Amino acid sequence: MNESDGTRYLRIALLMVGLIFIIGIYPLTIIWPSGWAWHIGHSDYLQMILGIYATLGIFLVMASRNPLAHLSLIWFTVWSSVVHGGIMAAQSLANSEHMGHLWGDVLALFLVAAVLAILTPRGLAAKPA
Repeated sequence: MNESDGTRYLRIALLMVGLIFIIGIYPLTIIWPSGWAWHIGHSDYLQMILGIYATLGIFLVMASRNPLAHLSLIWFTVWSSVVHGGIMAAQSLANSEHMGHLWGDVLALFLVAAVLAILTPRGLAAKPA
């Protein structure tokens, strides 16, 4: 895989993750609340986190146009997903009523982090041509 192929796959991944963050998370909280929503009924927390992820999604979609110019945003997404997923995993293991999150949002955040980390170039490959 040459650099242009790698950048192309990264662009696709950023676009897909961005769109999921913008329009996909809220429906998942309705369809599968035990894997995606941490509270039953109205939740101020859920509204806040959806707003944050929708905003991040918009910036990821914009970054998909030129990923090498947005490496700090991509790495923020990777590491914040690992931290957020790790905290939620610990909370799920500590509180059995939240075990469904290990197969829902926790797994999704680790998957987002892994895909973006694998596809994001490092070192000299990360320098724009």
